[in-house]
Amino acid sequence: MDIVVKGRKTEVPERFRKHVAEKLKLEKIQKLDGKVISLDVEVSKEPNPRQADRCDRVEITLRSRGPVIRAEAAASDPYAALDLAAEKLDARLRRQHDKRHTRRGVRRLTAAEVPNHVPGAATLNGNGHAFEADEPDDVPTKKIGSLEIKGEGPLVVREKTHAAAPMTLDQALYEMELVGHDFYLFVDSETKEPSVVYRRHAYDYGVIHLRTDTMITEPPSPEAGGSLGG
Repeated sequence: MDIVVKGRKTEVPERFRKHVAEKLKLEKIQKLDGKVISLDVEVSKEPNPRQADRCDRVEITLRSRGPVIRAEAAASDPYAALDLAAEKLDARLRRQHDKRHTRRGVRRLTAAEVPNHVPGAATLNGNGHAFEADEPDDVPTKKIGSLEIKGEGPLVVREKTHAAAPMTLDQALYEMELVGHDFYLFVDSETKEPSVVYRRHAYDYGVIHLRTDTMITEPPSPEAGGSLGG
């Protein structure tokens, strides 16, 4: 496998091509992902003088039998941008590598085994229903975000609001791979509804569309596809 270096509206000097080969060690990459098919490096230049500190952009695209991994960065020169993008690529490769190895040999717990492994989990009776334990009256209550929490948790709530321009499903897939996450929340440009694209098993993708129909008064059942699992 070779590293393909190309420029978009800019010339790529031979010195930079050699530096790319030295920076992106194929042996190291193949240790983290032995199914690599191609590795492309694209260099582009921003002509706007107001963005002189981010005028050079480097995007690395790694394709394998698994998901496409992308990493990009911008800096005042292409060498610095390459260093930043290479660091992001290495971090995402390691995350994918660790995820693959962690999942191997991991057995799911049955409902009856959960109390033995999770402190404070509810136990089940003979009918498969959870025992209802009496809660003491002096349990402290606190407000976290828009939720009211009893006791100490553990629960961490972080609320964020982002501006989201509508996009197509293809663009959402690209953005998900770009940030290196297993899911991506977006607004579908066709339906104008919030949707989530996510990674499934065997390197497939799934998508969940949320309806904001005011006629729906009850929450959907788990079988309706409201979970990202599977």
